[in-house]
Amino acid sequence: MKKVLLLVVATAITAAAQDNAPVNINFEARGDYQRDYVDGETVKDNTGFKGQYFNIEAYGNITGRFSYYFKHRLNKSTLDSHFFDATEQLHLDYQFDDHFSLSAGKQVVAIGGMEYYRAPIDLYYCSQFWNNIACYEWGVSASYATAGNRDRFTVQFCESPFAKHIETSDAYGYSLLWSGRHSWFKSEWSVNLFEIRSGHFINYIALGNSFDLGDKVTVELDYLNRASSHQTFLFKDCTVVGEVGYRPSIHFRLHAKASYDVNRSGTDADLTVADGTEVTRLGAGIEYYPLGTPDIRLHAAYAYSWGTNTDPAPAVLDKQSYIDVGLSWKVDLLKLFKLKN
Repeated sequence: MKKVLLLVVATAITAAAQDNAPVNINFEARGDYQRDYVDGETVKDNTGFKGQYFNIEAYGNITGRFSYYFKHRLNKSTLDSHFFDATEQLHLDYQFDDHFSLSAGKQVVAIGGMEYYRAPIDLYYCSQFWNNIACYEWGVSASYATAGNRDRFTVQFCESPFAKHIETSDAYGYSLLWSGRHSWFKSEWSVNLFEIRSGHFINYIALGNSFDLGDKVTVELDYLNRASSHQTFLFKDCTVVGEVGYRPSIHFRLHAKASYDVNRSGTDADLTVADGTEVTRLGAGIEYYPLGTPDIRLHAAYAYSWGTNTDPAPAVLDKQSYIDVGLSWKVDLLKLFKLKN
């Protein structure tokens, strides 16, 4: 960890001394005070002050066509042999022309959904599926973008997000993702096949939708269906997430959110929402941006859940009340060096 920090600082100082350096470096952090109750009893391990995230992000252009992106969790402990477990993204991208691009490295697994594509530092309580899916894996992807980048179609071949669960790196995933940006409507839709054990796959259909209702209200609605062989295809094993966000000014954002996870498939194919689970979570929160920008944010959120969760280590519990208050901030490291100079 010390070596990583020293390398980052040295790179930042060098880059700051140059004009138009092809590097951008950000630090972001979040700390919370939270209370967690299940059926009125305090969950000690999840109550108190918590350092949630401490991330470093670097990105830029190497040439006119090559670019890179790197994001690492500095607060996530790893063994030396598993250093990249704490690296969320590390990929090199090549832009052939205005339409075609290629990416290789550790990247976001191309599963649709608005909750799924939000940065974890911007989320306060999530669905059972979100808590159990591995979002970042090694792989390659190719994309085609239409004029103005209104639609982007991505094909991805990567390590299965369940590879660590089944204790092998020889398990793979195949994805096709449509990302749309059309005025008031945005989409993150995908179809996926992920290997859950040798030669056996689970299929996802993920439909993430976002609707801008004027300048102040955004509605997001996700539907994710999961199915394997020998089970009913639709609605038996799925996750539904909805959120309404309201921004009355540049300083405030309010939201209300609901999630519903169910698995009545009768199989053990789903490794994110266990068979026999049916759990619902409702919540609301407020964010305050004192500068009117995302650089500094205060938040407070509350969520309540109920139902049955048969996962051995469930994230969403019956009769669970969760309270979270916290502070997030983001620092452009190179900008600080330039200001000092």
